[in-house]
Amino acid sequence: MPSKSSVLSWKNYLTLCKPNVVAEMLFTAVVGMLLAVPGMPEAEPFIYGIIGIGLAASSAAAINHFIDRKADAQMARTEKRPLPMGELSATNVLSFALVLGVSAMLILVFLVNTLTAILTFLSLFGYAIIYTLYLKRATPQNIVIGGLFGATPPLLGWCAMTGDVSADSLLLALIVFVWTPPHFWALAIARREEYAKVNIPMLPVTHGVEFTRLQILLYTILLLLVTLLPYLTGMSGLIYGASALLLDLVFIFYALLMMRNKDNKTAMKTFVYSIVYITVLFAALLIDHYFRFTL
Repeated sequence: MPSKSSVLSWKNYLTLCKPNVVAEMLFTAVVGMLLAVPGMPEAEPFIYGIIGIGLAASSAAAINHFIDRKADAQMARTEKRPLPMGELSATNVLSFALVLGVSAMLILVFLVNTLTAILTFLSLFGYAIIYTLYLKRATPQNIVIGGLFGATPPLLGWCAMTGDVSADSLLLALIVFVWTPPHFWALAIARREEYAKVNIPMLPVTHGVEFTRLQILLYTILLLLVTLLPYLTGMSGLIYGASALLLDLVFIFYALLMMRNKDNKTAMKTFVYSIVYITVLFAALLIDHYFRFTL
């Protein structure tokens, strides 16, 4: 039976990987993989692609823990993380991140394809270094610009299966890119005092809550237009188109509700819905794809 300390250590390393975030990223990557081929994908690039992309995302998450360790110690949402609690050292975290990152690159280069490895590395570097180390503290548009790196999983999944980047794969990435600001800004509104405390210039801290709520509404309207593109371009069919329209209208409703209620509770409800939204949206893409394929 494992000791209590070994179990605690295992859980700490798992926490570094941000499993909930990585799971959502991997889900969109898997959808990208499955949409890239007409039937069932080849087993080896599919399995190794998931492993490689997952390890790279986990490496980026661990580096994020390392860079943000001082700020995390001052925020109620993050003060229980392993580094602020002293349960892991900075050396432990960096070593862990390095092992994950190198393993991811080796798997992707030798067992998937080189282009996927290059794009995955650029995404890892962009999120862990450019966003976390610089953009996050440099501009209130941090989420918008940094969203470029977080939007890549479906594109990476597509590339893992085909070895190239297509217009459809870029469209999948665009959906995640446009979704990211209203998703994260809803959380930032509810946690704005914590961000202000550690001098991170999130939009509600620098430009106020009212301005941020308006930006969320505008982005949800833009998201409606972008998410209808797969249907309008023929990439997907009616099942996806109808699902996207319904999901978008609900998202816009939540954005309007935030402007009316002006409380943190509604902001958090919007944040939670945004997670449900992106999950169901990509599931609808997948269902539509296989429904049309079997006809």
